Amino acid sequence: MKQRLSPDIFRIPVEEIKSGFYSDSYFLKTRDILLKDNHHPKVMMQIFQRQNATVCGIDEAIAIIKRCAHNPENLTIKALYDGDTVKPWESVMTIEGDLADFSHLETVYLGSLSRQTKIATNVKNVVVAANGKPMVFFPSRFDYFATQLSDGYAAHIGGASGVSTPANGYYWDAPAMGTIPHSLIATYGGDTILATKAFDQHIDPNVNRIALVDYNNDCVATALEVAHNFKEKLWAIRMDTSDNLVDTSVLPYMGNFKPTGVCAQLVFNVRQALDQAGFSHVKIMVSGGFNVERIKDFEAAKVPVDIYAVGSSLFNDNINFTADIVMVDGKPCSKAGRQYIPNPRLIQA
Repeated sequence: MKQRLSPDIFRIPVEEIKSGFYSDSYFLKTRDILLKDNHHPKVMMQIFQRQNATVCGIDEAIAIIKRCAHNPENLTIKALYDGDTVKPWESVMTIEGDLADFSHLETVYLGSLSRQTKIATNVKNVVVAANGKPMVFFPSRFDYFATQLSDGYAAHIGGASGVSTPANGYYWDAPAMGTIPHSLIATYGGDTILATKAFDQHIDPNVNRIALVDYNNDCVATALEVAHNFKEKLWAIRMDTSDNLVDTSVLPYMGNFKPTGVCAQLVFNVRQALDQAGFSHVKIMVSGGFNVERIKDFEAAKVPVDIYAVGSSLFNDNINFTADIVMVDGKPCSKAGRQYIPNPRLIQA
């Protein structure tokens, strides 16, 4: 049976939201007019979006309504679950009650639904493209820090195998994972082995040892050097070659493909070198500009990648939610083109 997150788990600035600090002003004016005019019809608000998507943000939207509405006990919320697949125009939630009690929340709950559904959908598309291979969520450095909690939860709903910050894993009790950054290698004079040894010496042994091997733009040589130094302790290597560089091992093969960055030929070269040296247990993680299309190309070519680390492309595009009143005092009442569309999949929250 599907479960919802408790409204109490979310870090919500309740008083600021209740005061309207994050609300479009016309929603606040609507509330004030209804209260001053003592006008309190019972309405049904219907919420939808316009594409095929993996919906997320439902639980946070419910939390916002239950914790920030006026008289929330008088409202009836019906909704899908985070992770449900939805079609264009399908209702994902309805709210019934006095609009004066929740008009000020529309901006906030629609924003949660829009952002989290975008990320969950993008992650799900990458996970499908990766054919069951683990995909880790690494884009947090590309956006505002305060979004990390909900972003990481949306990534989890989309099927991500891991996240990079403690905040990303907060709502689903997941540890942050990561490899070695280029900056650590730089502090050891550009010596990948010294940096990896320091990581191995000082980091919990339960953390997988994943060495970054592109610092000197010779991934084959560096991967082999790391593997010979760490042997069975080395769980994986990661390649993150800049898109404006051609790795040393790729130079002899240039001619009919884009040779820069983490290209397919580079991955084949590293896998072959590790296998021939007796290190077939070492996994290969790739990062740097990966998206759905690039992963599909890699999988179609059977490039021997074990793990995809995906970043900024997971923030691409928008999925916009809309809320409309479709019933007033039990009777149909809506703007043209926005009539009530019942959805038997909605469950009372």
